[in-house]
Amino acid sequence: MDKNNLEQIIFGGGCFWCVESCFNMLKGVESAISGYSGGHKENPTYEEVCTGTTDHAEVVQITYDPAIISYEQLMDVFFFLHDPTQLNRQGNDIGTQYRSVIFYKDDAEKQSAEKALKTSEESGRWSGTYVTELAPFEKFWPAEQYHQGYYNVNPNQPYCSAVVGPKIQKFKKHFGELGMLNIE
Repeated sequence: MDKNNLEQIIFGGGCFWCVESCFNMLKGVESAISGYSGGHKENPTYEEVCTGTTDHAEVVQITYDPAIISYEQLMDVFFFLHDPTQLNRQGNDIGTQYRSVIFYKDDAEKQSAEKALKTSEESGRWSGTYVTELAPFEKFWPAEQYHQGYYNVNPNQPYCSAVVGPKIQKFKKHFGELGMLNIE
């Protein structure tokens, strides 16, 4: 991986434990870090974000090598991992912090996000109208250390067993068949 040519993308698709775990398995992804973005509170905590009053979303900051994995492939994974037709929720996780959102850094990235959103919506993968928000990136706040790699440390925690684990298995099956995973 060429560390000089790495790029970043930030998006939210529900609980960041699910999203982070999967992206960290992809070839070409150097890191996926859980955090918060899109709100007005400086240095928000998990407890504050969970109140819904900070306007932050649970997000993942992906650092990747575009020579190995493309923006479009990352967007395909993003739209695979969550239901972009659910407004301010993913399954039983309800609140604006669980919204579907893509943060873009410039007009070119906004156009790429719009194209990826349209491509996914036209694919018919999810029935219904997409509610994914496109928002200008302002600031990323890393989540507390105990959230980083949470599933890997806590696979038997009830939420992880019931929600994260099955999602990861579905992800591994689909993207493993495409040869995109950096695991055996």
